[in-house]
Amino acid sequence: MTRCGACDHGDVMDITVKVTPKSSRTELVGKLADGTWKIKVAAAPEKGKANRELCAFLADHFGVPQSRVHIVSGETAHIKRVRVDV
Repeated sequence: MTRCGACDHGDVMDITVKVTPKSSRTELVGKLADGTWKIKVAAAPEKGKANRELCAFLADHFGVPQSRVHIVSGETAHIKRVRVDV
């Protein structure tokens, strides 16, 4: 996969995301210099709660069903690769 903040491959978008769990609310904070999206999530990083909230947030952001958002790599890391089928 190409390493960039957001890559559009036709009907698929790959996004590099830096996640900050246990925040006061879930929100897109901005983008880092390398194009990585910085997102705060309110859920704690336990039993996949923060990952599920991240996927729900991105699905809402892009207007797609949650089933079309997948974490490709970084399930247990702060830096994640997320694929969105648009």
